Amino acid sequence: MKEVRTRFAPSPTGFLHVGGIRTALFAWLVARQADGQFILRIEDTDKVREVEGSAAHIIKCLSTLGINYDEGPDKEGAYGPYLQSERLEIYQEWAQKLIEQGRAYADPYTPEQLTEFREEAKATKKAFLYRNHRPENPPQWQPGMPLRFKSEPKAYKWQDAVMGDLATGPEVVDDIVLIKSDGYPTYNFAHIVDDAEMKITHLIRGQEFLSSQPTYLNIYEALGLERPVFATMPHILAETGGKKLGKRDGAKDVLDYIKDGYIAEALVNFIASLGWNDGTEQEIFSVDELIAKFSLDRVQRSGARFDTRRLLWMNGQHIRALPLDNLLERAAPFWSESALKADASKRKEILALVQDRLKTLTDLPILSSYFFETPDPDWNMIQDNKQLKKLELDQIQQLLSATRNALAQINADEFTPEQIQNTLNTLLETTGEKPGILLSLIRLSVSWAPFSPALPDTLATLGQTSSIDRIDSSIAALSVS
Repeated sequence: MKEVRTRFAPSPTGFLHVGGIRTALFAWLVARQADGQFILRIEDTDKVREVEGSAAHIIKCLSTLGINYDEGPDKEGAYGPYLQSERLEIYQEWAQKLIEQGRAYADPYTPEQLTEFREEAKATKKAFLYRNHRPENPPQWQPGMPLRFKSEPKAYKWQDAVMGDLATGPEVVDDIVLIKSDGYPTYNFAHIVDDAEMKITHLIRGQEFLSSQPTYLNIYEALGLERPVFATMPHILAETGGKKLGKRDGAKDVLDYIKDGYIAEALVNFIASLGWNDGTEQEIFSVDELIAKFSLDRVQRSGARFDTRRLLWMNGQHIRALPLDNLLERAAPFWSESALKADASKRKEILALVQDRLKTLTDLPILSSYFFETPDPDWNMIQDNKQLKKLELDQIQQLLSATRNALAQINADEFTPEQIQNTLNTLLETTGEKPGILLSLIRLSVSWAPFSPALPDTLATLGQTSSIDRIDSSIAALSVS
């Protein structure tokens, strides 16, 4: 059997969106599952649209997500170079083969003439096909002239690992440009040549190329090439559904998700689930599980809706699963200034406390800053609470006073979560107050944060003296509010 070789071949024209990453991920999973090779090839032949630094950005995105490649621009293999702009001689050689076979010719028309042809087709309500305007005696091809493929239209049937059995008639096969007037190949030609040269066995790409597949098959035949396994990825749809996800729908660069506190494992898990499942109810997968369970025949044919809430939930699940030391390392850029001034051991202690509450790493300052600095009372948080805003000021003062007195009665060396929980249970009985009211009030009075870890853990970590001092400060602020 042939060694499985897959590739990801993006154009360096801007940020790397979720659709591109999914294509790379699925190709990587196919290769890794078969102990094959995954190749990165940069298709930089469109110099007009190329964005400086994009190639390096693509490499950084893949590296950040752990999608490691075996051959690429910065990791040479046997079939390089891996930048298309450095492979021009190779395309010239393959183009010459087609010319010698009478399957390619120089395009003599000006852009204005081509526009006229298109307008004529539009006026007669017919599809524009360049082969209908094929010159009878084309000039000899030379630099500065486009080179076109001389198609032999025919019906095609082919099998797609995702879309199933597909077929088209001869009317969609056309004379496409192979080499542009600037000397660079088009994607339509270059990817076929490169995949053949690099021994690619599985061609995994987006749905936008499906309409051109019959012409590609015509080129495969003209060059005498064996077809690879084709696998067409359906579109990723916007959250509202119905249309392809784009920048206007909030699609972000992959590294922006990392900056926003998402971790690589969660992104990989989420992106893998966009259009694929293993046939079970399992939703959280490790990378090793994805490699073991992934298969192209489980990729759905219809579009997959991007669901931010699901990504957020997955991220929280993966954060909880991280070893504490690993999480501590990743959390480094997200701490508040006051936390960074504290000892590393203190940060680790607090992180262990809040780990189960983190949805993204950007939640860290909200969940932890009050452990490192005393917050100012914010009584608007009382008024914004549906239950607490119903309390009169004297009720709040009485409840907080009872709380500080109860906490003060605990022996200093017994100020543990277990003892604090017992004290709070007794306090609920003696005050007759609902847990949702009393415990929420206490939590706010010591943290003034929108959410926090379990109250007994929070109080024990703050310590008896600090907890009582903060409650006293809140009572004092209440009396002058």
